[in-house]
Amino acid sequence: MNKKRLFTKSVVAVAITMASQQALAAGFQLNAQSATGLGRAFAGDAVIADNASAMARNAAAMSLFDAPAISLGINAIDTDIDVKNAKYTSLNPALSGDLDDQSVGDVSYVPNIYYIHPINDKWAVGAGIYSNFGTKTEFSSDYRANEYGGMTDVKSINFALSASYRINQQWSVGGGLDVIYGSGKLQRTNQFIEGTLESATNVSGPLLDVDADGVALGWNIGTVYELNDNNRFGLSYRYSPELEAEGDMYYQPGGGDIGNEKLKMPLPDMAEFSGFHKLNDKFAVHYSVQWIGWSAFDKLETTGSKVLNTYEWQDGWHYALGGTYYLNNDWTLRTGYMYDTSAQDEITSISVPDSDRQWFSAGFTYHIDSKSNIDFGLTYLVGEDVSVNENTASPIPGVDISSISATTHANALLYGIQYSRSF
Repeated sequence: MNKKRLFTKSVVAVAITMASQQALAAGFQLNAQSATGLGRAFAGDAVIADNASAMARNAAAMSLFDAPAISLGINAIDTDIDVKNAKYTSLNPALSGDLDDQSVGDVSYVPNIYYIHPINDKWAVGAGIYSNFGTKTEFSSDYRANEYGGMTDVKSINFALSASYRINQQWSVGGGLDVIYGSGKLQRTNQFIEGTLESATNVSGPLLDVDADGVALGWNIGTVYELNDNNRFGLSYRYSPELEAEGDMYYQPGGGDIGNEKLKMPLPDMAEFSGFHKLNDKFAVHYSVQWIGWSAFDKLETTGSKVLNTYEWQDGWHYALGGTYYLNNDWTLRTGYMYDTSAQDEITSISVPDSDRQWFSAGFTYHIDSKSNIDFGLTYLVGEDVSVNENTASPIPGVDISSISATTHANALLYGIQYSRSF
């Protein structure tokens, strides 16, 4: 193999490492388990238990139900993600220069359904379908920096079975199993390789093209402490497994088609503490602190020991405070605020921009009758400007194949509707 071809293949190998880094280098947790929770920024959701969706945050909260209950709804996540003031440099001078601003957000719909069935005054069981993780961004196909942009579409679905046990008037415990289905589509290309070196090598086509899915098993435990009828606390812990996805996978430096291997993706564990205090007949306050163990996401590799990239992630935190106003027998109003910290630290990304975020939430319940109601929740999520600098180093020290500097900003509008009924 001549030196030019060796250099070219080395370029491809380094570029795909950077490309796969951008595939999942951001927190992609969803807070979209219910419209009710959305309307209060999920403050107190591990203990309030105002409908069957409570089991998604704390299985022990099912002990607070004295009749069968069902809840079903859908949340929409409308992201407004801007990549602006981008400057791109390449070994091909014709591609270097300022890039057009990109709007890479999308609208995702997250349905959910839950059912809780008390067996007696001690035991209750429940089942639910919902999502904890998901993100999607897509740059235009002619974007010159698509080794950093491209398309990222990651999502998961939880199929949950849970049980709770009331120990006494104050304490309840619960737990369950989560069958987690996850899927991902990741695409990265590089115009430098395809545009300039194609005549000198057989290397062409995408840097990375993955369309894979898989199933894994997780579990959760929780407890509720009821100080009295108007004051209670909840604590829950959720173990998320390492999910192995298989399907169509093309990885340039790994020999092209690696569909015979699986892509391993560790998901973060989560813990949440919540409190609820009904101050009088009209007003209640509630709060939550949630920890998300993103530092466990240390690398993205295949079962064939191909390490696509290593990460420098940090654990995330959510701090939420909310209030509920019981207007009358027909209407319940709620609001909430959350401060949500970024999973990214030293490594930042244009493909899935991440920053500390603020949630401003409001919602209501309309009670159709004594056993059924409709919930609506709305959140405006505000991110921060983040300066991003990414580069792809070549095998020659001090020489980059390409680099990009840009400013990213991500806002989102979340809204949901939900129907709940007890029997």
